[in-house]
Amino acid sequence: MTQTVLVTGGAGFIGSEVVKLLDAQTNYTVRVLDSLTEQIHGKNPETSYLYRSIKDHCEFIRGDVRDFDTVSEALKGVGYVIHLAAETGTGQSMYMINQYNSVNVMGLSNIFQALSLEGKENTVRKIILSSSRSVYGEGKYRCPNCGVVYPHGRRTDDMLHGDFSMHCDSCNARLTLVPTTEDSRTTPNSLYAFTKLAQESMIQTMCPAMNIDYTIFRFQNVYGAGQSLKNPYTGILSIFSTLLLDNKDINIFEDGKESRDFIHVKDIATAVVRSLDTPASNGEIINLGSGKGTSVIEVAETLKKIYGSTSNLNVTGDFRIGDIAHNIADTTKAQELLGFTPTISLQDGLTEFCRWVLGQETDNSRYEQSLAEMEKSGMFIRQK
Repeated sequence: MTQTVLVTGGAGFIGSEVVKLLDAQTNYTVRVLDSLTEQIHGKNPETSYLYRSIKDHCEFIRGDVRDFDTVSEALKGVGYVIHLAAETGTGQSMYMINQYNSVNVMGLSNIFQALSLEGKENTVRKIILSSSRSVYGEGKYRCPNCGVVYPHGRRTDDMLHGDFSMHCDSCNARLTLVPTTEDSRTTPNSLYAFTKLAQESMIQTMCPAMNIDYTIFRFQNVYGAGQSLKNPYTGILSIFSTLLLDNKDINIFEDGKESRDFIHVKDIATAVVRSLDTPASNGEIINLGSGKGTSVIEVAETLKKIYGSTSNLNVTGDFRIGDIAHNIADTTKAQELLGFTPTISLQDGLTEFCRWVLGQETDNSRYEQSLAEMEKSGMFIRQK
């Protein structure tokens, strides 16, 4: 029997890949709810790459997850919900607090409110939530004196003096990074992370009460073709690309050694779709990442080489409040429950991403504007 899948945020970067993968399968029909925000899609969203990539693969509803009537209508006859709609900028969340709370928390609340009013008529069997590695804060480390620890974050005074390493909260010893498991302590360092953790708690509370299965995915740094080149608040690959193509210098924050766990968007979509009808994933929180860390300076150097850019890479010591030092996912659970292993290497993924970028319009003017906004709010510190 064919099931209708509602993908909120389905015209977004991750959502568009999920929609195309679902549409290629015969047992699903796809409905998308997306507001086509300017920050992601530009001033003419109907002409954006992401919207054009999915418009013929789904039933499309343009609307906001904060609009209760629109959400209620979108849920009619739906068997599954993949909830991707969210505000996603870590730095931006620290001063656009009401915006992030209203979209991320109240948006999901609207879904449950609508389902509760459906009562026995509710057809939703399962909800998939896209959460984030940001809920871990700095993640899991090992202290030579205290064993496994979950540090709260780096001290601003240390970073002002050029120390961007992690130190134990108890004894101040320098820490060693270890892969973060799903049972690790959650210590959000940003408002964005707080809203994602709030979403997780809402799912864990309401789904069992309403007899709905769920899976929560904590995504690491997702990248690939289709990543927004217009949103200056997320995605260092997009930010670096627009600067490199103009042969403009790149100011790399901190000491350049901060690292991230990159996973290709197509691998993310594969895991998400696989979880719909995999009972072993029900009621679980699952990391999705590569399990490998890559430093920011390594990423910049790789992109510069692929583009053949003459840009200078300047390590500045500047930093954003709330940014983590490192985080690498332990992916054992994804392998055991979903049989999932990423298939696209970072080198291959970056090469494909760069080829795609070369065919797109780029604009880096909003990046400096975003830094000015964060600096004005005290969330971005420039070293003198």
